[in-house]
Amino acid sequence: MLGADTPPFLRELLKATNAHDLDGLVACFAPAYRNEAPAHPSRNFNGRQQVRANWDQIFRFVPDVAARVVQWAVDGSEIWSEWEMSGTRLDGSRHLMRGVIIFSVCDDQATSARFYLEPVDDASTIGIDDAVSRQVHVQTATTRPT
Repeated sequence: MLGADTPPFLRELLKATNAHDLDGLVACFAPAYRNEAPAHPSRNFNGRQQVRANWDQIFRFVPDVAARVVQWAVDGSEIWSEWEMSGTRLDGSRHLMRGVIIFSVCDDQATSARFYLEPVDDASTIGIDDAVSRQVHVQTATTRPT
């Protein structure tokens, strides 16, 4: 939850996101910003030009996107933040992402982030037993889990 003690960077990023202020959002990131996606390393990027390109698409294709910071904590120059982003895509389908972003901040701009935001599964997806099984079993056409 955001309050008076919220870091200015986090407050400005959330404000720009919810106002769909692309220039204001991009201004929250340093020119040499580095984004790491540990679960999806091919999605790593450098530079706020990519921040602009990403958010331009989000604002166009999820025109009612809204973000909220669920929790946050500061450790030195790092801001650990839990996010939820929701809205409706142009095709009418639900857009819902949740996860954590760990920002390194200097002079109220993000210099880097470790990005763990992921789409939320819908209710029709598999349960925990099947999910764990799929993560740890290697299956071929001739093998079956025991």
